[in-house]
Amino acid sequence: MTTEIYIISGFLGAGKTTLIQKLIKESFQKDKVVLIENDFGEISIDAALLKSSGIEVKEINAGCICCSLSGDFVKAVKELLDRFHPDKIIIEPSGVGKLSDIVKACSDQRIQQLAKVKSKITIVDVKRCKVYLHNFGEFFEDQIENADVVLLSHTENFPDKIRDAYNLIKSLNPNSTILSKPWNQIGATEILYSEHEHKKNVHHNHFGCEHNHWAEEFFDTVTIHTKKIFSIDDLEARILDMEKNAKGTILRAKGILRSTNGYVNVQYLPGDIRITNCTTSGEMLCIIGQNLNQQELHNLFSEE
Repeated sequence: MTTEIYIISGFLGAGKTTLIQKLIKESFQKDKVVLIENDFGEISIDAALLKSSGIEVKEINAGCICCSLSGDFVKAVKELLDRFHPDKIIIEPSGVGKLSDIVKACSDQRIQQLAKVKSKITIVDVKRCKVYLHNFGEFFEDQIENADVVLLSHTENFPDKIRDAYNLIKSLNPNSTILSKPWNQIGATEILYSEHEHKKNVHHNHFGCEHNHWAEEFFDTVTIHTKKIFSIDDLEARILDMEKNAKGTILRAKGILRSTNGYVNVQYLPGDIRITNCTTSGEMLCIIGQNLNQQELHNLFSEE
């Protein structure tokens, strides 16, 4: 039986990991599932969280899957197909990666013999999509233009942003299926099997390498390993310090750290800090942004 590949794309903090957990819980529980995560940074935080869902995780920490790296990606997929014979493969590209690079890699004949791309889903954060389009258009546009289905996130909190996001997406990919309902009102089946007949008729030509920019040219990543045990108040204060004093432009931070209440999952986007209890252990924080001051960030989360 041919393995089905589902590509879950989305810019930083859009909600890729949350969607993958939803798909596994609602639609893939009886399937043998392998996740390929291509995170931008030294260590994958999401992989640690997703392993607790009981699926195999293959990490490729090499920036974005671009032409120079597609060989490694193809080799990893082929290895997983031969080793696990999965029913489903979920590919979670880096939030600053290009969807077109993943699609091109999956078109390699060695993969095509064993697996087919079933759906390309891009998640768009309705609150931040205009800012991301303005500041990081090349990467953001690519993720939308190459999607079959675009799933809007955070619509329940920002319903007034839905129409603008919808119009933005339609201007970039008029043939896409756009799902705008809150995620608790939409089932995994609807997300996975929405009509996207345009796949038969529309061909996106974004695969050329001669003018591509790599994510490494635009984004920095700092991974901090610390055994420090934080109080929640202290951790929040340090994150606010990071935001207020601008150790560079911070776009995203995520990690698993030790606290006086046990391990906590830290999720940060500009203006949004979320710290929740976590059963997964870890002692690292990954920060993505531009012009990051690595030493200051290390000091901020390591010093007493």
